[in-house]
Amino acid sequence: MVLERRLGVGDAVVVGLGAMIGAGVFSAWGPAAAAAGAGLPLGLGLAAVVAYCNATSSARLAARYPASGGTYVYGRERLGLFWGYLAGWGFVVGKTASCAAMALTVGLYAWPGHARAVAVAAVLAMTAVDYLGVQKAAWFTRAVVAAVLALLLAVVLVCLTSGAADPARLTPVTDTTPGGVLRAAGLLFFAFAGYARVATLGEEVRDPARTIPRAVSTALAITLAVYAAVALALLIVLGPTRLAGATAPLAEAVRAAGAPGLVPLVNVGAALAALGSLLALILGVSRTTLAMARDHHLPPTLAAIHPRYAVPHRAALTIGLTVAALAATTDLRGIIGFSSFGVLTYYAIANTAALTLPPTEGRPPLPVPVLGLVGCLALAFALPIASVATGAGVLVVGAALYGVRSRLT
Repeated sequence: MVLERRLGVGDAVVVGLGAMIGAGVFSAWGPAAAAAGAGLPLGLGLAAVVAYCNATSSARLAARYPASGGTYVYGRERLGLFWGYLAGWGFVVGKTASCAAMALTVGLYAWPGHARAVAVAAVLAMTAVDYLGVQKAAWFTRAVVAAVLALLLAVVLVCLTSGAADPARLTPVTDTTPGGVLRAAGLLFFAFAGYARVATLGEEVRDPARTIPRAVSTALAITLAVYAAVALALLIVLGPTRLAGATAPLAEAVRAAGAPGLVPLVNVGAALAALGSLLALILGVSRTTLAMARDHHLPPTLAAIHPRYAVPHRAALTIGLTVAALAATTDLRGIIGFSSFGVLTYYAIANTAALTLPPTEGRPPLPVPVLGLVGCLALAFALPIASVATGAGVLVVGAALYGVRSRLT
């Protein structure tokens, strides 16, 4: 049984925006500014270029292979079973941890004294939304995205029109280094990584050859515009040094701009954005789990599709319950660097797969997947060494499990 194609271009764009305009827009700026200083816009631009290449490669592959699973499917079909499996393994393990961290983010913003309880409730609620069908998930995400975009627009306008705004803070300083810009790009890249959610839903998109490329490019363009506007507003009000030390940069910026009344709304917006990202993550992980279960890399029972709601309900429930257990018992906010490494590995495999497409099957212009591949590798190894080591360790474990299974079958 296959999933039903229910999503149009607008729905797919909303899913991508829900994944990309998440908690990162409220929290990623401090570490990125600490790395790049006033070179932060350069880091954002570099991240956007790599994201564009990855998005283009993924969109062409998704149009060619419109099935659930994203790069797991593309790697399997173009590079062989092992590379598809490795992409899927890194995605499922890394993003399951990311789901738990995102759920805890919801709890910390919504009710700090009871963060774990709120996190578990958020996971169960988003799993229920997923279970009820992909269109309902898209409707919920649309409401979240609209609210978060309205809040971000208000923050940008308040900052740019305040007396605290000083364009001189945008002037590059001598401590901006290429390595710092590269590290900032690595940190900001994941703000754009949500376009993969559109590809992993390929089996549920109408007219995928047309819909997926349009949805990916549209969602990416909107997200870049939003992030560029927010970066400009934060730098012009706080400056790179103050921004680097900010744990809640948007809240600090509106205070500096003389609008402290916006701070509670910023906190609500951060919780909503994290909730939208959590739903998009659960959608993506459950669909990749479905694809891997179909190929018996995960228990085949997870490949079941609900006869009424047309969703991989067992995969969704399994992921949801796993994430809820992690959110209730562990604190993954500080140890999910391997997720970042895994995502870049995932897209490196996607770009390599795109390179094997002949022109007759929609291969993108050659520089696009080449630049995407090189960019992914450069950003991956610009991450802190602990993240690289942990991420590589997770992939090695996955490869070992694949080898054991291959010998037993």
